[in-house]
Amino acid sequence: DAIVLFDGKDLSKWQSMKGGAAPWKVENGYFQVVPGTGDIETKEKFGAIQLHLEWSEPTPPHGTSQARGNSGVFFQGKYEIQVLDSYHNITYPDGQAGAVYGQHPPLVNACRPPGEWQTYDIAFTPAIWQGGQVHIPAYVSVFQNGVLVQNHSEIYGATEQILPRYNPDVGSVGPLRLQDHHNPVRYRNIWIREIKPVS
Repeated sequence: DAIVLFDGKDLSKWQSMKGGAAPWKVENGYFQVVPGTGDIETKEKFGAIQLHLEWSEPTPPHGTSQARGNSGVFFQGKYEIQVLDSYHNITYPDGQAGAVYGQHPPLVNACRPPGEWQTYDIAFTPAIWQGGQVHIPAYVSVFQNGVLVQNHSEIYGATEQILPRYNPDVGSVGPLRLQDHHNPVRYRNIWIREIKPVS
């Protein structure tokens, strides 16, 4: 019952956040960030999902801290799980790969060396609103390379440079978004399963 978002051939299920077709490069069964072209997002919108995604960092590595292989996976276009080359690369705790960016550091650094394919298996549930207020916050659990790095972590709000906060206009669904942070990170084998409410 999975929805395949990238099958190694094209980005037909994605679009540019600036409008129009997704401008990232597709080759050899993966696609790669083209620095400076901007983020891409799915055409379809989702609520609660299970996501599988594979990513690979540039090799040889360039830069340090947040300037080394930086990208990100955003749920509902708002809540970021960090993608970063955290293999022998020191940065701030909640900016590492596997972090809920700016909110929760990963439980452990599970990164493989740059150039190797890494996996994220993520379960995400969106916030539930009542009367214009958050009744139940969003939560996320993340396995990186088969290792638990986020265990039902509460999301405090949208990923921002200031304090995270929820915005009611996000609604109950939103696109999956991948970040152009000016580094040529690669992605492949992306699929999701929608998590239906228990009846």
